[in-house]
Amino acid sequence: MNLFPFGHATHPQWQMAAGLVIAQLRAQMTLPGHAPQPRLGLLYITDHYANEAQPILAHFREELPMVQDWAGTVGVGVAANNAEYFDEPGMALMLCDLPADQYRVFSGAQPLSPLFKAHSALVHADPQTPDLAELIGEMAGRTQSGYLFGGLTASRNQAVQFAWQNSADPKQGVLTGGLSGVAWSPEVQILSRVTQGCAPISKEREITEAEGHVVYKLDGLPALDVLMADLKVSLSEPQSALKAVRSTLVGLTSAGQQGVGRTGSLGADVRVRHIVGLDPARQGVAIADHVQAGQKLAFCQMSLQAAKSDLRRICSEIREELEPETLSLETANALAASEAEAAPHPARRIAGAVYVSCSGRGGPHFGGPSAELQWIRHALGDVPLVGFFASGEIAHHHLYGYTGVLTVFTTPAEAT
Repeated sequence: MNLFPFGHATHPQWQMAAGLVIAQLRAQMTLPGHAPQPRLGLLYITDHYANEAQPILAHFREELPMVQDWAGTVGVGVAANNAEYFDEPGMALMLCDLPADQYRVFSGAQPLSPLFKAHSALVHADPQTPDLAELIGEMAGRTQSGYLFGGLTASRNQAVQFAWQNSADPKQGVLTGGLSGVAWSPEVQILSRVTQGCAPISKEREITEAEGHVVYKLDGLPALDVLMADLKVSLSEPQSALKAVRSTLVGLTSAGQQGVGRTGSLGADVRVRHIVGLDPARQGVAIADHVQAGQKLAFCQMSLQAAKSDLRRICSEIREELEPETLSLETANALAASEAEAAPHPARRIAGAVYVSCSGRGGPHFGGPSAELQWIRHALGDVPLVGFFASGEIAHHHLYGYTGVLTVFTTPAEAT
C-alpha cells in the first residue's frame, strides 16, 4: 500500500478550489512511494459548497478517471493534514490506494452485500435520520469487529453525502438521509481512537431510577438534588442555577464499559449528552438520550485542557502501536514468554488518516486556527489526512458528541 495522495483548498468558487486540489493530487501521484493509480476517493466539502455537491462530484470523476469509487459528506468545516477550513468554503480529498476486493461503498441506494465480509466501516449519516442510534448499532453488527468510525453530516444548507461506485448511474452519487460510507475487508488495517473534549465535574454515579430520557435517581438520591449540589447552586436562585445547568453536560456509560478513569478523565466509552430539561416536581433531570437504570452518569463540562491532554494521549497510543516496544529474548524467557511471543512485531507506517471532530471543537476551541490539526501533525508527522467537523461522531457502535475520532490506515514499514 502506497501513501494516499491528498489535496485541500479554499476559494469562493468551487471550480477554483477543485482545480487547486487536483493539481496537488496529480503532483503527488508522480512522487515515489505515493499511489499512482488510487481507486477510492474520500471527499469532504464545507456546507458553503453543499448546494453544488453534484457538479463537484461530477467534476472530480471526470478529472480523475482512475478513481472508481467515491464516498464522503459535508461539514461546517473540513480538515486536512495541519489545516482546517472552518465556516468558510473549503474541500479536502484523499485518494486511497486499495484493491477493489478490499472495500465496498454502500448507501441506502446501494446496500452493502452480505457476500462482502466487512471487518470495519467508515460511516457518514444524516442527523435527521429516525432511529439513528439503532441503525448505527445495526451497521456495527454487520461487521466482524463491530467497529465503525465516522460522523454525522453538519450543514446549514443541504445535508448531503457522497456514495458512488463505478457501476452506478453516472447521475447518482449524491444523496440525502440515512447512512452511507465504505466497508473495509480484514486486509485493510486500521488503528482508531476516540478523544474526549470534556472533563468530569462530579464523581461517577449509577442511575438507579429512570424513564425514557429522564433520570430520577442517582445512587438512590433525587437526580435534581444531586445536580444542584454538584454545581453548588440552588433553584431558589433560578437565574444562576439555570446558567450553571446550561454549561453542564452529562457523560453516560453503559454497565461494564470504561467510564471516568482514575485520573479523573472521561473514558473512551463515555457518550456526552446535553441536559435538555429539569423536572422539579419529580426531581428529575432530562437528557438528550434514552437512559435506563444501571448506566453510569457523571456531570461534565467542555475543557480545553482535557481536550488537549486527551488528544495527545490518543496520538501517543497510535504511535506506540505503530512502533511497538519489543522484549529481548532474555527478558521474554524471564517472563516465561515463548520465543514467538518475544519476536519483534513488524513496525507499520501510516498510509493515510481520517479525522472526524465535533463542530464544537476545532481551532477556536484549541486556541487558534487549525490548532487541533497541528497537534495531530506534531504527534503523527506529515501524513496524508482528511476529515470534517461533524454534528456527532461515530466510533465503535456509539454516537458521540464533543469528541474527535482519529483513524489511520497502516501498512508494513518496509512497503514502498
